[in-house]
Amino acid sequence: MNNDSGTRMGFDCIANTYARFPITIQRGQGVFVWDEQGKKYVDFTSGIAVCSLGHCHPQIVEAVKTQADRLFHISNLYWTEPQAKLARLLCENSFGEKVFFCNSGAEAVEAAIKLARKFGHETRGPDCYEIICLRGSFHGRTLAAITATGQPVYQRGFEPLVDGFTHVPPNNIHALELAAGERTAAILLEPILGEGGVIPLETAFLQAARDIADRIGALVIFDEIQTGMGRTGNLFAHEHAGVTPDVMCLAKALANGLPIGATVAKDEVMAHLGPGTHASTFGGNPLCCAAAIRVMEILTETDILERVRQQGSYLKKRLEELSRWWPDIREVRGRGLMVAVEFQRPFPDLASHLIEKGILAIVPQGRLLRLLPPFLIEKEHIDMLLTALDEFRQRSS
Repeated sequence: MNNDSGTRMGFDCIANTYARFPITIQRGQGVFVWDEQGKKYVDFTSGIAVCSLGHCHPQIVEAVKTQADRLFHISNLYWTEPQAKLARLLCENSFGEKVFFCNSGAEAVEAAIKLARKFGHETRGPDCYEIICLRGSFHGRTLAAITATGQPVYQRGFEPLVDGFTHVPPNNIHALELAAGERTAAILLEPILGEGGVIPLETAFLQAARDIADRIGALVIFDEIQTGMGRTGNLFAHEHAGVTPDVMCLAKALANGLPIGATVAKDEVMAHLGPGTHASTFGGNPLCCAAAIRVMEILTETDILERVRQQGSYLKKRLEELSRWWPDIREVRGRGLMVAVEFQRPFPDLASHLIEKGILAIVPQGRLLRLLPPFLIEKEHIDMLLTALDEFRQRSS
């Protein structure tokens, strides 16, 4: 795409809040997308862990088309069947008993933060409002969510931040114990730190968070916005550790590309958000819920999660093999189809090299290769990625 054509299309009218690559994606199908020149790419990003069942999955497309002929929107002053059915599916397949619907991950986190404060106020008094979070975490871009986020780069220029958030190092039980106290309303954790580098939390740390919260009467909130909906090989990542939260935040892959978020909680916890305490105009929109219902059905009624485990194991194995030949690879880590390669030094042109080779991947600051492919990914696509990486290794050595 040249600058003139981009200007004619109106790209110059879009706020400059993203560092975009100079390609325009026109369509997608399965694990592939095509740009305006007709070039085909294997998408190892899934739209940043969103289109986990592939682009334009035919069953999801059909569900949205059917719902579009019935009802787009009616507001939450009334009940709708798609919203009720989706809530039932989420509760039947998790610890949850009540669901609040919104439009994004950040909104799901905001709802959880408000719920935690309301819970703290009503169970232990008005001074119980603090939330313990982790350094290196990421919870969204709203003001409260970036305050919860343990990365200063997302906070600079937006001060003063919201009061009442404390950050401790991941997997440091002692620091977590020291931070918890009578003011602690909740402990907010990602089972695997996503934007923070795909860093899995240890089972012992997750269990300690549960034990500490139970001891002081606080909530455990798991941010499963990126790790949930099958990304790690289980429906939810916390299931691997056998640790159950009180509240869980979902979004991203929930509707495979349509905007929806959900805050799932135990009944006695969600009861603290009564009528008028929280709302969302578009939350639980019928179109988005129709898509999410089909996503849930595919995840729970097929063998797709076993496929995630198998393909994730193959991807990690191939990357570890590459690391034996590429000393610049510091570590390969992750679970299921949420995998990262951390480098010893930055490779700022790696993402562009992969694009040249027909591969879309996330390479923040050139130091970390994050791979979040659709669950439909085949071994041949993984081999294609490894060939491109090996070519880059030889060129960079």
